Amino acid sequence: MRSRRRMRVSSRLRGWLTGAGSDPSVRWRYWTEVEGRPPSDSRVRAARRAIGRTGWAAGILKHQFRDGRWTTPGSSDQELFRPKYIVTNWRAILLAELGMTRDDPRIRRTSELIMRRWTERGTDLLGGPDGEVCVTGNAARMLIRFGYLDHPVVQRSIAWLVRTQKPDGGWYCFPSSSGSLDCWEGLAAFAEIPEDSREESVRRSIEWGAEFYLKRRLMNEGRVRYPPWFRIHYPNHYYYDLLVGLRVLTRLGYGSDPRIRPALRWLLGKRRQDGTWATDADHPDLDPRRGGYSFDEGPVWPLRLEPPNAPSRSATVEALGVLSRVEAI
Repeated sequence: MRSRRRMRVSSRLRGWLTGAGSDPSVRWRYWTEVEGRPPSDSRVRAARRAIGRTGWAAGILKHQFRDGRWTTPGSSDQELFRPKYIVTNWRAILLAELGMTRDDPRIRRTSELIMRRWTERGTDLLGGPDGEVCVTGNAARMLIRFGYLDHPVVQRSIAWLVRTQKPDGGWYCFPSSSGSLDCWEGLAAFAEIPEDSREESVRRSIEWGAEFYLKRRLMNEGRVRYPPWFRIHYPNHYYYDLLVGLRVLTRLGYGSDPRIRPALRWLLGKRRQDGTWATDADHPDLDPRRGGYSFDEGPVWPLRLEPPNAPSRSATVEALGVLSRVEAI
């Protein structure tokens, strides 16, 4: 994170994000991402301690089995992905975003289960012949956030993400000679690696991948604009929108690049009169007019934290975090 601008946040909005009615993960993100407080700050430490004890993360962990899984009717003991988006893989990704780490034994159980299962399969997470960037990138990002950066499984996944980058600097989950803005998970995983821990190959991949997005102003791909990209969602699972792109690029230090300004204007235009942002829809949020996406995997259920079209603490702290990393708008 190379730059931070001083955010002007009203006392009312600050209280809404950090007061007793807020989730501890939102408080933690506000103190660290918006105000830039260090881990030693008493408010940061208090919020971090509460994650997993109360609020959204605690609610998710309440239903965890002793072996680290979550299951629902229609899922099997061996299935970590389906039904989407309510079983183990998706809940673990969200817990990582909410600030949980391997310091909690419940997270260690889930992380070890996922790494063991994917090691046995030797494909998705490790990037075998059937590997998918969206799966591998999400898993690497999640495990890095949990504290497993140095684990051999994660290191091999990072190397695979570097190798599978397309000649134009992007990635794509399906067979293709070029990348897509939709496939953001590889770059997002690299954004979680501390700068002083990035290998030279990762640094080059980040520069190449960031240029892919910046050349397209984070939104210019195809003959017509894809409406779901211009709607805010949380959680994102593995779908793209402009707030996802802004989060990744500003975390990687590209907040001063003038080519993100159209996306920033879009973000400011989404701000409500009361200073908050709302989510617009749950995933999967697909435009039926555009080919390339289909749902033939059975029923899906959103993993929702807040209702759409209402003031959202998760969307608001995300947007403010982006703006705090921008030098000029």
